[in-house]
Amino acid sequence: MKCPKCGHEFEIEEEDGCVDRGDIQKKGMIKKFSEGNHMSRAPFGYEWNLKEKILIPAQNSREIEEIFEDFLKEDMNLSILSKKHNLSVNGLKKILRNFAYVGKVRFGGQIHEGKHTPIVSTILFNHVQDKLDKLKRKKN
Repeated sequence: MKCPKCGHEFEIEEEDGCVDRGDIQKKGMIKKFSEGNHMSRAPFGYEWNLKEKILIPAQNSREIEEIFEDFLKEDMNLSILSKKHNLSVNGLKKILRNFAYVGKVRFGGQIHEGKHTPIVSTILFNHVQDKLDKLKRKKN
């Protein structure tokens, strides 16, 4: 079958004459993921390099590093940090939990090394996860 937009040829698996586009799409996504490719829109702080089809740090990538560093300050909490960066608290939590920032991709409950450049170090990311976990336990 040929893609009507780009003309790319691809095979379709048929079962009893039926084509399940969802299964085909999921198989393709799993393949891309296992190769370290990011599959959704670019996270805040990244942009797409369409030529190489990978994420690259955007001009605002330093703000991501700053968010992670600021969150570890003793007097900092999610509310203050979200206001400082004009983000919702939930949006901020998504940034702080996003494995893309350490150069990894996540899909279907699994994590693989990504092909893109990390913005924050694994050590910084892990310290942030520890603080978020402590806040979560304190709340429960």
